Amino acid sequence: MKKRNFLLVPTLILSLVLGACSGNQASNNESTEKEKEKKEVEKVTLRMTWWGSQSRHDQTQAIIDLYEKENPHVTIEPEFTGFDGYFEKMAAQAAGNNLPDIMQQNFGEYLNQYADKGLLTDLTEFVENGTIDLEGVSETIMESGTKEGKLLGIPTGTNALAAVYDKEMLEKAGVALPNESWTWEDYLTAAKKVHKELGTYGTRLLEPKNLFEYYLREKGFKFFNEDGTGLGYDDDKLLEDYYAMNKELVDAGVAPGYDVIQQIKGVEDELIVHGKSPFDFRWSNQVGALTSAAGKQFELTLLPGEGNAQGMFLKPAMLWSIPESSKNKEEAAKFINFFINNSKVYEIGGSDRGVPLKQEIRDAMSPNLSETDKKIFDYIALVNENSTPIDSNYPPASAEVLQALADIDELVIYGELTPEAGAKEFRKQAEEILSR
Repeated sequence: MKKRNFLLVPTLILSLVLGACSGNQASNNESTEKEKEKKEVEKVTLRMTWWGSQSRHDQTQAIIDLYEKENPHVTIEPEFTGFDGYFEKMAAQAAGNNLPDIMQQNFGEYLNQYADKGLLTDLTEFVENGTIDLEGVSETIMESGTKEGKLLGIPTGTNALAAVYDKEMLEKAGVALPNESWTWEDYLTAAKKVHKELGTYGTRLLEPKNLFEYYLREKGFKFFNEDGTGLGYDDDKLLEDYYAMNKELVDAGVAPGYDVIQQIKGVEDELIVHGKSPFDFRWSNQVGALTSAAGKQFELTLLPGEGNAQGMFLKPAMLWSIPESSKNKEEAAKFINFFINNSKVYEIGGSDRGVPLKQEIRDAMSPNLSETDKKIFDYIALVNENSTPIDSNYPPASAEVLQALADIDELVIYGELTPEAGAKEFRKQAEEILSR
C-alpha cells in the first residue's frame, strides 16, 4: 500500500502542474481577448471644423452628439467660425501641419487651392472599400469634389443660387412678384419702386464674388477659360455693365454701399431679415437661417436674366474633406459616411448644408419637411430642370482673382474708378495673378 501511494505522488503532481498550465493558458487566452476587445474600442479623438451661422453651429453640435452616442469610442472636438476668416484660420493651421481631421471645404477656388498643395486625402480608397457609401449619388455632383482624378471632397448636400424675396414688401409697394422668366430689367424696376414707395432699400448689394459668374454664364460665357490660365470672356463690357448696374443702384440709394454691408456679421444682421430690403440673392441652403432669424417666410425663384436656365447650376453646398496630415483618416471617413447616409442628420440640420444627396433620404424626409425646407427642396428640383452643369475649371489662384473682383467693385462703387476703368483694371490684375 505504501509503495502504491508513493507511486501516485508523481501522478498527482503532474496533474496539478498540467491543471495549472491549463489555467494559465485559459487566463492568457482571456487576457488576449480582452486586449483585442480593448484595441477594437480604442478611444479616438477627431478635430472637426466648419463655418456658418449660430443655427448651423447648434445643428452640427447636435449631429456630433448623435454620432458620439452611437460611437462611444469617438470624441469629436468642434472648431467653428463665420465664413469671414475661416480659410485664413485654415491656412495658418496648414502652415503648422495642424489641419483638423474633418474639414468643411468649399467648392471651386478653395478646394483647388488645397488640392494644388497636396493637402487633401484622396477619398477614393474609402469609397471602394465601402467605408463611405455613395451608391445612388449623382456622378455630376460627385465630380464637384474631384480634382485631377482624385476625390478630395464629399458633398454635404445640393445647393443653388436663389433670388430670395419678401412677398409682403413687394405687394405693399405694388410690385409684381418675380417669376422664373423675369429679366434684369424687371429686377431693377422692382427694386427702384420698392425704394420709392416704402423708403427702404430696394435690394441688397449684388456682391460680385458669386453673382458675376452667374451673370457671365447667363450670357453664354465662363469666368475662367478651359484650362484655368485666363479669364473665360474677352469683352470687358460685360464686367463694365455689371459694375455700372451696381453703382447705379447704390448712387440712387436703392442698394446699400459697402459701408453698410461690412456691418453685416451673419445672416441675423441681413437687411431682408429686418425688413430693410425685399431682395437678397444667395445660396439656397442659407434660406433656413434667414427664415429663422426673421421669424417669417420668404419666397424663392431663379435669378433674373433672359438666359437664366443657362446661367443657373447646382453645386455642393459645401464639402467634407480629410487632410493628408490626419492620423485618423478611417474614423474621419466613417463620420462622413454617417453624415450623408443618415436621415436623422438631415432631420436635425434640415437643408442648412444642402438638400440630401440620396433620393431615399429625400423621400423619407418629404412628409415631415418644414415649410421652409419644402420650399428649398422644391426649388432645387426647379433648378435641376432649369440649369446647366457647373463650371469646375477653377485655377488654384482663383480665390485671389475673386478677391480682386470684389476689391475693384468697391472702388467703382465709391467713384475711385469708373465702371469701364474698373473692368480693365480687373483684367490686368487677373492676368497677372493667373500668369504666376
